[in-house]
Amino acid sequence: MSSNFDLNAILSQMGRDKGIDKQVLIEAVESAMLSAARKHYGHNLNLETKFNEETGEIEVVQFKVVVDQVEDGDTQISTQDARKEVDPDAMVGDELGKKLDTDVLGRIAAQTAKQVIMQKVRDAERGVIYEEYKDCKGDLINGIVLRLERGNIIVNLGRTEAILPKREQITRERYRPGDRLRGMVLDVDRSARGPQIILSRSHPDLIKKLFELEVPEIADKVIELKAVAREPGERAKIAVYSNDPSVDPVGACVGIKGSRVQAVVQELRGERIDIITWTPDEPSFVARALAPAEVSRVVVDEEQHSMEVIVPDDQLSLAIGRRGQNVKLASKLSGWRIDVRSVSVAEEEARRARAALGGIPNIDFMHAELLFQHGYRTVREVADSSLEDLMEIEGLSQEQVSELLKNAKEYAEQLGDEADSLGTAESEEITDLDRLPITADVREMLLGGGFKTIQSLVEADDDALRQVSGLEEGDVEQIRQAVDNFLRSGSVRAASPV
Repeated sequence: MSSNFDLNAILSQMGRDKGIDKQVLIEAVESAMLSAARKHYGHNLNLETKFNEETGEIEVVQFKVVVDQVEDGDTQISTQDARKEVDPDAMVGDELGKKLDTDVLGRIAAQTAKQVIMQKVRDAERGVIYEEYKDCKGDLINGIVLRLERGNIIVNLGRTEAILPKREQITRERYRPGDRLRGMVLDVDRSARGPQIILSRSHPDLIKKLFELEVPEIADKVIELKAVAREPGERAKIAVYSNDPSVDPVGACVGIKGSRVQAVVQELRGERIDIITWTPDEPSFVARALAPAEVSRVVVDEEQHSMEVIVPDDQLSLAIGRRGQNVKLASKLSGWRIDVRSVSVAEEEARRARAALGGIPNIDFMHAELLFQHGYRTVREVADSSLEDLMEIEGLSQEQVSELLKNAKEYAEQLGDEADSLGTAESEEITDLDRLPITADVREMLLGGGFKTIQSLVEADDDALRQVSGLEEGDVEQIRQAVDNFLRSGSVRAASPV
């Protein structure tokens, strides 16, 4: 840092090349020279560094306080010496500065200065990158794959690098150095040691951004993308709505001969996409979300925020989907818990429920039907309800409700535990497990463990099945194979979504 160097020109050039404010670089050089000077002259000295704009040099100044009697020679100077060496008018208490020779700092000190400068430059660069990208969260960005580090992908964006963490990757995608990669900016982390820009390929909003690129009507707000649900790399469902009655939202997103949606599918490397028209009527929306399966009817439970969806027997596997994907995505898309039942099981449940309610002494057939239509399924449910609850049913007078409630309570007490079941004559569980090629013993063990539907088996992991009393490892494998074969049979019939 001697007088042979004009730092003005060097710092100005570095500022232009790195896009960093010159003042930031000046502060970095001052800090670096201060560190080097302390290493050479000692840490006890009171030193300051300052950049001289006129000479283009970094000056190192040692300050000492004028005192009558010197106790610390590193930070104090006597009045006599001060007046002789620095200032003839020096007084006790003055703080005097003296320039030190920077040429004697040596190679090691210069190396230290270089390291500090480079670190400051890197910090300044990171600050510039952060300011440039901090408002880009959610934006699409293109880059070139540089390398892989412990499963993470480092991407070159030009001026900086980004990271695609393993957790944000699509499992089946593979990249090599030099490959083009498009991702969504998930976050910009200023405190990260490595790349600050975090990308995602698996986030649901990635599909939103891709459709905004391909469908002008979405970018123009004519079509709204209401919801997205994804199983990254496998399948996705999107719900779209048109603010213009003359514009078909599904048709606009599909494009002529499927050109628009195929562009998105290609970018996602074959991820299948179902496009569904959104409607504020939630049961109708749930029915549409289960496409391509046909839905017979939907029963809503507002308290549990769930819906029981009844489908034709031959549509059950289609409604659930391979590995339960169809019903899982429909549930994510709608925000409702969805239980899929076949028509035959639902009809058998209804038959037994009507029989149970019809068994209440002296009940009229129409009154039993009214109870059924209002959600009552067992004698116990009627017996445990209040007079006010039953009075809400239109078609029943207070006198009829009082008589009905009295008879239901007496009948429930007479039946005991049977009052809690759907039917009083049959004890066999109503279930769709009969559709699976499993043994009767395995079926009974599953029922005993609380698994009464194929959907519940799909959603359960192997550990949950292993906890069922009596089931062995071979039984778990048999169940998984049976469920997979059943769901595959429905997927084969399904028209392939785009």
